Amino acid sequence: MFFDELSLIPEIALKCGTAIFVVPKDFKLELKNAYVLQPEEKKTITIQQVRELLAKLGLKQTNDQIIVIDRVESMNEEAANALLKTLEEPQEKTHFILLTSEISAILPTILSRSEIYFYREKLDFDKISVDEKTKNLAKRLLVAKNSDLPGLADEITARKKREDVLIVLDAAIQMLYKAYFSTKKPIFLAKLTKFLTVYERILQNGHLKLQIIANLC
Repeated sequence: MFFDELSLIPEIALKCGTAIFVVPKDFKLELKNAYVLQPEEKKTITIQQVRELLAKLGLKQTNDQIIVIDRVESMNEEAANALLKTLEEPQEKTHFILLTSEISAILPTILSRSEIYFYREKLDFDKISVDEKTKNLAKRLLVAKNSDLPGLADEITARKKREDVLIVLDAAIQMLYKAYFSTKKPIFLAKLTKFLTVYERILQNGHLKLQIIANLC
Protein backbone atom coordinates (compact mmCIF):
# COMPACT_ATOMS: atom_id res chain seq x y z
CA MET A 1 0.00 0.00 0.00
CA PHE A 2 1.10 3.58 -0.58
CA PHE A 3 0.46 6.84 1.25
CA ASP A 4 1.23 10.39 0.17
CA GLU A 5 1.53 12.42 3.39
CA LEU A 6 3.86 11.58 6.29
CA SER A 7 1.43 13.34 8.62
CA LEU A 8 -1.09 10.53 7.93
CA ILE A 9 1.00 7.87 9.68
CA PRO A 10 -0.77 8.12 13.10
CA GLU A 11 -4.20 8.08 11.44
CA ILE A 12 -3.32 5.01 9.37
CA ALA A 13 -1.77 3.26 12.40
CA LEU A 14 -4.95 3.59 14.44
CA LYS A 15 -6.77 1.50 11.85
CA CYS A 16 -4.52 -1.54 12.27
CA GLY A 17 -2.52 -3.41 14.88
CA THR A 18 0.95 -3.49 13.35
CA ALA A 19 2.08 -1.41 10.38
CA ILE A 20 5.45 -0.88 8.72
CA PHE A 21 5.98 2.54 7.17
CA VAL A 22 8.79 2.86 4.62
CA VAL A 23 9.89 6.49 4.98
CA PRO A 24 12.85 8.75 4.08
CA LYS A 25 16.01 7.97 6.06
CA ASP A 26 16.05 11.30 7.92
CA PHE A 27 12.36 11.22 8.86
CA LYS A 28 11.53 11.56 12.56
CA LEU A 29 8.01 10.94 13.83
CA GLU A 30 6.99 13.29 16.63
CA LEU A 31 4.08 11.92 18.65
CA LYS A 32 2.92 12.91 22.12
CA ASN A 33 2.30 10.11 24.61
CA ALA A 34 3.80 7.46 22.34
CA TYR A 35 6.29 4.89 23.60
CA VAL A 36 9.37 5.04 21.33
CA LEU A 37 11.80 2.19 20.84
CA GLN A 38 14.98 3.06 18.93
CA PRO A 39 18.57 1.82 18.53
CA GLU A 40 20.94 2.27 21.45
CA GLU A 41 24.63 3.21 21.30
CA LYS A 42 25.53 0.03 19.40
CA LYS A 43 22.94 0.97 16.77
CA THR A 44 20.83 -2.06 17.66
CA ILE A 45 17.44 -2.53 19.30
CA THR A 46 18.10 -5.13 21.97
CA ILE A 47 16.04 -7.83 23.66
CA GLN A 48 16.33 -5.91 26.94
CA GLN A 49 14.59 -2.92 25.33
CA VAL A 50 11.86 -5.21 24.02
CA ARG A 51 11.35 -6.82 27.44
CA GLU A 52 11.00 -3.39 29.04
CA LEU A 53 8.42 -2.50 26.39
CA LEU A 54 6.43 -5.69 26.92
CA ALA A 55 6.35 -5.09 30.66
CA LYS A 56 4.74 -1.70 30.05
CA LEU A 57 2.17 -3.27 27.75
CA GLY A 58 1.14 -5.81 30.34
CA LEU A 59 -1.75 -3.73 31.63
CA LYS A 60 -4.99 -3.55 29.66
CA GLN A 61 -5.38 -0.22 27.88
CA THR A 62 -8.60 1.80 27.95
CA ASN A 63 -7.32 4.40 25.46
CA ASP A 64 -5.44 3.99 22.20
CA GLN A 65 -1.73 3.50 22.80
CA ILE A 66 0.84 3.89 20.02
CA ILE A 67 4.23 2.17 20.08
CA VAL A 68 6.81 3.57 17.65
CA ILE A 69 9.75 1.36 16.74
CA ASP A 70 12.19 3.57 14.85
CA ARG A 71 14.62 1.92 12.43
CA VAL A 72 12.99 -1.45 12.99
CA GLU A 73 15.57 -3.05 10.67
CA SER A 74 18.14 -2.52 13.44
CA MET A 75 16.31 -4.96 15.72
CA ASN A 76 18.41 -8.08 16.21
CA GLU A 77 16.87 -11.53 15.74
CA GLU A 78 16.67 -12.23 19.47
CA ALA A 79 14.75 -8.99 20.07
CA ALA A 80 12.48 -9.59 17.08
CA ASN A 81 11.58 -13.10 18.25
CA ALA A 82 10.64 -11.73 21.68
CA LEU A 83 8.25 -9.27 20.07
CA LEU A 84 6.64 -11.48 17.41
CA LYS A 85 3.57 -12.72 19.29
CA THR A 86 2.73 -9.21 20.48
CA LEU A 87 3.04 -7.87 16.93
CA GLU A 88 0.82 -10.63 15.61
CA GLU A 89 -1.86 -10.23 18.27
CA PRO A 90 -1.58 -6.76 19.81
CA GLN A 91 -4.05 -5.71 22.48
CA GLU A 92 -7.20 -4.08 21.16
CA LYS A 93 -6.08 -0.54 21.96
CA THR A 94 -2.40 -1.02 21.12
CA HIS A 95 -1.01 0.04 17.73
CA PHE A 96 2.55 -0.52 16.49
CA ILE A 97 4.24 1.88 14.06
CA LEU A 98 7.40 0.32 12.64
CA LEU A 99 9.54 2.87 10.78
CA THR A 100 12.24 1.97 8.26
CA SER A 101 14.03 3.29 5.20
CA GLU A 102 15.36 -0.17 4.29
CA ILE A 103 12.47 -2.56 3.77
CA SER A 104 14.80 -5.27 2.43
CA ALA A 105 16.71 -5.36 5.74
CA ILE A 106 13.68 -6.25 7.90
CA LEU A 107 13.38 -9.84 9.09
CA PRO A 108 10.72 -11.84 7.16
CA THR A 109 9.07 -12.80 10.45
CA ILE A 110 8.39 -9.11 11.13
CA LEU A 111 7.19 -8.44 7.58
CA SER A 112 4.72 -11.31 7.69
CA ARG A 113 3.00 -9.88 10.76
CA SER A 114 2.65 -6.33 9.48
CA GLU A 115 0.74 -4.29 6.99
CA ILE A 116 3.21 -2.41 4.78
CA TYR A 117 2.83 1.22 3.71
CA PHE A 118 5.28 2.83 1.31
CA TYR A 119 5.70 6.61 1.25
CA ARG A 120 5.27 7.71 -2.34
CA GLU A 121 6.81 11.16 -1.81
CA LYS A 122 5.54 13.92 -4.07
CA LEU A 123 5.52 12.16 -7.43
CA ASP A 124 2.42 13.20 -9.34
CA PHE A 125 1.02 9.79 -10.16
CA ASP A 126 -2.42 11.28 -10.82
CA LYS A 127 -1.11 12.61 -14.13
CA ILE A 128 -0.02 9.16 -15.26
CA SER A 129 -2.96 6.98 -16.23
CA VAL A 130 -2.81 3.31 -15.29
CA ASP A 131 -3.98 1.90 -18.60
CA GLU A 132 -4.28 -1.71 -19.69
CA LYS A 133 -0.76 -1.68 -21.12
CA THR A 134 0.65 -0.66 -17.73
CA LYS A 135 -1.38 -3.31 -15.92
CA ASN A 136 -0.21 -5.92 -18.43
CA LEU A 137 3.43 -4.95 -17.92
CA ALA A 138 2.96 -5.23 -14.14
CA LYS A 139 1.39 -8.69 -14.45
CA ARG A 140 4.15 -9.89 -16.78
CA LEU A 141 6.78 -8.56 -14.39
CA LEU A 142 5.24 -10.55 -11.53
CA VAL A 143 5.60 -13.87 -13.33
CA ALA A 144 8.70 -13.17 -15.44
CA LYS A 145 11.48 -15.76 -15.57
CA ASN A 146 15.04 -14.55 -15.10
CA SER A 147 15.70 -15.03 -18.80
CA ASP A 148 12.72 -12.77 -19.66
CA LEU A 149 13.69 -9.87 -17.38
CA PRO A 150 16.17 -8.05 -19.67
CA GLY A 151 13.67 -7.83 -22.53
CA LEU A 152 10.80 -6.90 -20.25
CA ALA A 153 12.95 -4.30 -18.48
CA ASP A 154 13.67 -2.78 -21.91
CA GLU A 155 9.92 -2.43 -22.51
CA ILE A 156 9.22 -0.90 -19.11
CA THR A 157 12.09 1.60 -19.37
CA ALA A 158 11.68 2.37 -23.08
CA ARG A 159 10.72 6.02 -22.51
CA LYS A 160 13.46 6.41 -19.89
CA LYS A 161 11.02 8.19 -17.56
CA ARG A 162 11.37 7.30 -13.89
CA GLU A 163 7.67 8.02 -13.24
CA ASP A 164 6.62 5.48 -15.89
CA VAL A 165 8.74 2.76 -14.30
CA LEU A 166 7.48 3.55 -10.80
CA ILE A 167 3.84 3.40 -11.87
CA VAL A 168 4.37 -0.13 -13.26
CA LEU A 169 6.08 -1.18 -10.03
CA ASP A 170 3.28 0.50 -8.05
CA ALA A 171 0.68 -1.61 -9.86
CA ALA A 172 2.70 -4.80 -9.33
CA ILE A 173 3.14 -4.07 -5.61
CA GLN A 174 -0.58 -3.46 -5.15
CA MET A 175 -1.31 -6.82 -6.80
CA LEU A 176 1.23 -8.61 -4.59
CA TYR A 177 -0.02 -6.88 -1.45
CA LYS A 178 -3.59 -8.00 -2.07
CA ALA A 179 -2.48 -11.52 -3.01
CA TYR A 180 -0.42 -11.95 0.15
CA PHE A 181 -2.99 -10.63 2.61
CA SER A 182 -5.77 -12.70 1.04
CA THR A 183 -3.78 -15.97 0.89
CA LYS A 184 -0.89 -15.50 3.41
CA LYS A 185 1.31 -17.55 1.04
CA PRO A 186 5.05 -16.90 1.68
CA ILE A 187 5.82 -16.70 -2.05
CA PHE A 188 3.89 -13.43 -2.31
CA LEU A 189 5.68 -11.98 0.72
CA ALA A 190 9.07 -12.87 -0.78
CA LYS A 191 8.16 -11.19 -4.05
CA LEU A 192 6.66 -8.19 -2.29
CA THR A 193 9.94 -7.59 -0.48
CA LYS A 194 11.88 -7.66 -3.76
CA PHE A 195 9.48 -5.30 -5.53
CA LEU A 196 9.52 -2.85 -2.62
CA THR A 197 13.32 -2.87 -2.78
CA VAL A 198 13.29 -2.11 -6.52
CA TYR A 199 10.77 0.68 -6.01
CA GLU A 200 12.81 2.17 -3.17
CA ARG A 201 16.09 2.16 -5.13
CA ILE A 202 14.60 3.56 -8.32
CA LEU A 203 12.89 6.25 -6.27
CA GLN A 204 16.35 7.12 -4.94
CA ASN A 205 17.62 7.63 -8.53
CA GLY A 206 18.94 4.12 -9.11
CA HIS A 207 19.51 2.97 -12.70
CA LEU A 208 16.11 2.00 -14.10
CA LYS A 209 16.87 -1.16 -16.04
CA LEU A 210 19.70 -2.45 -13.85
CA GLN A 211 17.65 -2.19 -10.65
CA ILE A 212 14.81 -4.22 -12.15
CA ILE A 213 17.13 -6.98 -13.39
CA ALA A 214 19.44 -7.06 -10.35
CA ASN A 215 16.71 -7.17 -7.71
CA LEU A 216 14.07 -9.35 -9.39
CA CYS A 217 16.31 -12.15 -10.66
